[in-house]
Amino acid sequence: MHRLIEKGLMFGNLIRIDSPVLVERYNRALLSLTGKRTELAEFHIDIAGFSPEVGAELDDPLYLNHKGVNRQFILLTTEQETAPLLDAKFSTSRGILKQFIEQNRAQLFALTTRDAVAGELVNSVYSVDSAARLFDIRRITIEADTTAGTVRTAAKLRGLIDQFKAEDDAWFDDVLIGQMIGLAKETGDVTRNPVTLDQMRFDQMNFWTDHFGGMYVFRGVPHPAVIAAGDKDALGRMPIDYVFDMSDRSAIAKFLTLNDLVEPIVEARGLDAAAILHQKMDFIVASVAAEMGEDLSGATRRDLRQLGRRYANDLPAAWQGLSALVRWAEEDGPWPRITSDHDAYFYTLRARDHADADLVNMLLAELCPLDIRQLFICHKGAFYAAYATWSDEKRAYVVDFLDREYQVDKAGTRAALFGHDAPLEEPAPRKRDMIKAVGPWGAVRRR
Repeated sequence: MHRLIEKGLMFGNLIRIDSPVLVERYNRALLSLTGKRTELAEFHIDIAGFSPEVGAELDDPLYLNHKGVNRQFILLTTEQETAPLLDAKFSTSRGILKQFIEQNRAQLFALTTRDAVAGELVNSVYSVDSAARLFDIRRITIEADTTAGTVRTAAKLRGLIDQFKAEDDAWFDDVLIGQMIGLAKETGDVTRNPVTLDQMRFDQMNFWTDHFGGMYVFRGVPHPAVIAAGDKDALGRMPIDYVFDMSDRSAIAKFLTLNDLVEPIVEARGLDAAAILHQKMDFIVASVAAEMGEDLSGATRRDLRQLGRRYANDLPAAWQGLSALVRWAEEDGPWPRITSDHDAYFYTLRARDHADADLVNMLLAELCPLDIRQLFICHKGAFYAAYATWSDEKRAYVVDFLDREYQVDKAGTRAALFGHDAPLEEPAPRKRDMIKAVGPWGAVRRR
């Protein structure tokens, strides 16, 4: 993985902690959350305060995420907002932490100038010993305070102030006044500078989880389903009617269509569909050429075209389908019929503009593993797992491409691939038909 780390494609944008003051604050928070300390003088942390170096020192990669379902966090600076979340067990965790920091930015900035803020993403499930237990996770609540309990103390002080204002003889209550003065020395003037953190709750309806080999749970859609990255039968009994795995391509395609979650790339507004399709074809050619032992160092599009001609007979059906679609888009060729059982089908889609667009693009990336750019952007875990299995030639090409083409303009690339322009008109209401009578996926096995 050294190539990825050197280019900032792995462990990139982490926050460096090398100040003795910050290290001591981190240790106070770590001790309050886990009962442990680090002896390291410098390390890096992600948005949740997790450090890969500290994890290695403690021999516990889940030291802030007990059993993978109770994500704790340590905030030393609001700059952590821009950092990634390493080894995420749920797709929603980083978004929740990011919103928490954004909504409480001023308060957190003030609090972290003097202390670390420690907290937890709280839910009612402490262990997922079966896949069905994931369905008990329905709402996430954030609880946070400084290691000195400043927020809790401020809340107590505000209560005493309210009591002081409400009681007629409060001016003569020396005990009450003494308590307020003592607490004010810890918190400052809470009437002018409120020390509060918004109580935030998040519904956990649609999400991906790393548990049980990877699962996509869609509950907040008209036709709910679970899509497993591994064998669906290994999940056991599930509290939902429809459970698919990646081999159920037609069922997944129908699920995405019925819930209006995807759109064809060639129909998306403001998108250079032909250019995106060409790039996907190049990735497929590069994969085949690497398997043949070709040196792809510095390979250009022209080089890949030559390699494509050389290995034309070895190119998979996905490349052939995308090629036919490009001929239609650029050369007025016949419209290719690419159905859901065609290897190219999911390569031709992207998520529509909706709240779960990132989750759907993540699913599509896993269904299209040869599109290394989308896999890296949308599903880091799957990308790193795939990278470990690639030949050295393919690794070198992928790292070089991502460094040259993606790192220079991350936001622009993401906007070009997955952004959405405002629609020209209001979308038509979805039609209701006989789906309810027979089930949305027809004759598929119920669970």
